[in-house]
Amino acid sequence: MLHDSLKHNEEVKPNSFEMEKLRRAFPNYFDKDGQFMIDHFMETLNAGDVELSKEGYELKFLGKSYAKYQAGLETETAVIPDMAHNNLPENEDSKNLYIVGDNLDALQHLVKSYAGQVKCIYIDPPYNTGSDGFVYHDDFGFTAEKLVEKIGLEEDEAQRVLDMQGKSYHSAWLTFMYPRLQLARELLADDGVIFISIDDNEQANLKLLCDEIFGSTNFIAQLVWERAFSPKNDARFVSNSHDYVLMVARNIEEFSIGRLPRTQEANARYSNPDNDPRGPWMSSDITVKTYNPSDDYPITTPSGRVVEPPAGRCWRLSKTAFLERLQDNRIWFGQDGDGVPRIKRFLSELKNEGMAPISILHYKEVGHSQSATKELVKLFDGKGLFEGPKPIGLIRRLLTMANLDADSLILDFFSGSATTAQAVMELNAEDGGNRRYIMVQLPEDIDEKKPAYQAGYRTVDEIGRERINRAAAKIIKETGAEIDY
Repeated sequence: MLHDSLKHNEEVKPNSFEMEKLRRAFPNYFDKDGQFMIDHFMETLNAGDVELSKEGYELKFLGKSYAKYQAGLETETAVIPDMAHNNLPENEDSKNLYIVGDNLDALQHLVKSYAGQVKCIYIDPPYNTGSDGFVYHDDFGFTAEKLVEKIGLEEDEAQRVLDMQGKSYHSAWLTFMYPRLQLARELLADDGVIFISIDDNEQANLKLLCDEIFGSTNFIAQLVWERAFSPKNDARFVSNSHDYVLMVARNIEEFSIGRLPRTQEANARYSNPDNDPRGPWMSSDITVKTYNPSDDYPITTPSGRVVEPPAGRCWRLSKTAFLERLQDNRIWFGQDGDGVPRIKRFLSELKNEGMAPISILHYKEVGHSQSATKELVKLFDGKGLFEGPKPIGLIRRLLTMANLDADSLILDFFSGSATTAQAVMELNAEDGGNRRYIMVQLPEDIDEKKPAYQAGYRTVDEIGRERINRAAAKIIKETGAEIDY
């Protein structure tokens, strides 16, 4: 296996990852020598009257060719099972995974076994703030001359790429993230989705990076998480109280978003001014901007006034559909019967559908930075061992939006304190699901001055694994649920 990987890596080029995807998707455009038949491919495109774009913008950064090269490599490491842990009675039948190691290596291993199987990925990568400890740590293993030979860089550019080691440039961060997101995409199921936490330092670059890797049409939303509830009075300009969560589908045509349970506040917006026996309702506009002449017709209100759609608009309903709803008392003309028609939507018909998520993740609903810290401190008997955890409520909200099945696979390859694992277990305990998680965490050393070190923890993964143990014990005590802990 290792020999095959070494041989493969000797032949990898910056476009090897993309070419392999082309070969899998369109084997008929490759000849017997493995060469891509571009003329044959172009003939097919032309025959299908496909418009080809020759101009556009793209994300460029120092190290991009090397990042693409990395995505095509196969790992030269091995996964060593922790048999003492795995053979414990409470662990031997578990389908969950916790991988300790570099996440790029881990992803390269996981792609071989889990490609196309992961329903939801959540990651909280380094934000490259200058104070979060991120530096590009790849030791390359190449000289500048070797990079020129392997990747085709100019020699001065090759040296600049090597000089990124130990730096926190934007290019270094993008070079770090690029291959990881490439492999993450391969792991996602066709109806899967990835959520990525980020702040203002790299959110613009991350959006462009996701557009390139996942395709701009698969972007769903840039969610805003309200992580703080009070201003910092020592802020120089603006007290920043939010972070972002980018939400991107693997294939937006296959993905359907999970709806949220209806709230009392939302239900309170419904009323019943005409005493309709079907109960409370709300009304909505029945005009649309997409003009269709057949849907532009006059409507006479009960008061006798004739109304028509505003200029450039038409009715949402065809005349036949409008008359059907009018007959069924689903059209509202206002209390005096003289208003512009609106369609009635009954609460009784919406309760089972839930509510569409909104892009603002309010701290009162999903938690904030302080509540996340308190959750972890409480779990660890009053000890603050991890800085900047995410609240369980935030991850739970994202898992709901991911529209998980009862047996979905969830991945977090920057797992930190393992909030995602606890959220998955809580969700399973609530509804009896059998969702599985894969956590990946680098065995990052803990500073000797930190409380976690003084409490006996030496690497970050030790905190994450202990959190899973403690969260499992807490959930068992509170629910008694028989799930995979």
